Amino acid sequence: MSDHAVLHVKGRVLVGPEDVRDELWVVGGRVCHDRPAGVRDVRTVEGWALPGLVDAHCHVGLGTDGPVDADTAEKQALTDRETGTLLIRDAGSPSDTRWIDDREDLPKIIRAGRHIARTRRYIRNYAHEVEPDELVAYVAQEARRGDGWVKLVGDWIDRDLGDLSACWPREAVEAAIAEAHRLGARVTAHCFAESSLRDLVEAGIDCVEHATGLTEDLIPLFAERGVAIVPTLVNIATFPQLAAGGEHRYPRWSAHMRRLHERRYDTVRGAYDAGIPVYVGTDAGGSLAHGLVAAEVAELVTAGIPPVEALAATSWGARAWLGRPGLEEGAPADLVVYESDPRADVRVLAAPRRVVLNGQVVE
Repeated sequence: MSDHAVLHVKGRVLVGPEDVRDELWVVGGRVCHDRPAGVRDVRTVEGWALPGLVDAHCHVGLGTDGPVDADTAEKQALTDRETGTLLIRDAGSPSDTRWIDDREDLPKIIRAGRHIARTRRYIRNYAHEVEPDELVAYVAQEARRGDGWVKLVGDWIDRDLGDLSACWPREAVEAAIAEAHRLGARVTAHCFAESSLRDLVEAGIDCVEHATGLTEDLIPLFAERGVAIVPTLVNIATFPQLAAGGEHRYPRWSAHMRRLHERRYDTVRGAYDAGIPVYVGTDAGGSLAHGLVAAEVAELVTAGIPPVEALAATSWGARAWLGRPGLEEGAPADLVVYESDPRADVRVLAAPRRVVLNGQVVE
């Protein structure tokens, strides 16, 4: 990373979707909208600047077989940084990645602790696997370990049933979500299918990951309760491949996964049209590559979300939802500079001209 004391960003600075300024300055690693007095050793960067992008569903420290070593986790975080992702909501990891907080050259992470799943109802080595009577205790544990979020596995394949089904009884999730909220944490849940959604939302959940099972009868409930969704469409794109792999043993599950995939764009557009908050997340980690945030934004546009709203879902809106600043005066200078206006064509997100993290230009 470079070592310039003062950075001058010129061109068009998108402080908000309609708040466009001609320049900003970075002094002492923080945003300054007025030219500082007595400036020396100035580096100038030109282009269209956005707040650092947000991946609201990402897993640093997680690999195909579970936790990974620090070198691998560092490579994951660097890959995200290089594509402009400077704020990550880590939606469950079995690795301790607190050491990243001491690295000014790596993205900032908001952790949800480790996934909490039903016994033998999730990917091996990923989650705490517990029974319903243990759920409250584990939610309390992860609420204390995380950064204001807890992650449940709301549904998964039931091998006896041969299809997706809810993992938790209603009373268990009600008590668990209440405990998380008592401790000041928000709760999100992995949900592919339809069956777990009503109980989770009525129990007070704050967010649902994937939400492929969101149906017309459930959309008003989500909208009324203000429950956000993070669709992870770049992950949902793998459903046909997964379905093909399970066809022989679990034909009912395979058919279900294909149906969820086929209606994925309609599901996301229906949620957006109803006023449900939609945010960008890639589900990077595990089996999916890091650095896919631009592809996810493009998928939201394909689903029918207006480009400026899809952009907000990874910038201004996502940062506000997570309680982190954008390019306000005095905020940490985390920003990405592009050749052209990303509001006109979100595909420009795939090719950052410059990435600035904590006021330093990433080289």
